[in-house]
Amino acid sequence: MIIRPSAAIRQNYNEIAEMCRKTEEPIFLTKNGEGDLVVMDIETYNRREKMLKLREELLAVEEERLAGRNGCMLDELDDYLDTVIAEV
Repeated sequence: MIIRPSAAIRQNYNEIAEMCRKTEEPIFLTKNGEGDLVVMDIETYNRREKMLKLREELLAVEEERLAGRNGCMLDELDDYLDTVIAEV
């Protein structure tokens, strides 16, 4: 986990931006010693958003399965997951 004071974003924007891209991790910014913001590069953000969406969809499918509802065939699921993974 990378933590920097909020002043670092104003004083060293390029350094912070490069650190975000290089580590592909969020950088936590503090203000007066307390957590304030999280900064990450756009590619990392988009990848995380897609993964969260996929997890939500998988959870919904699992909930339907546990409730006894009919799902899709395994090859249909495989094709769907291949499509989602290709987008990441």
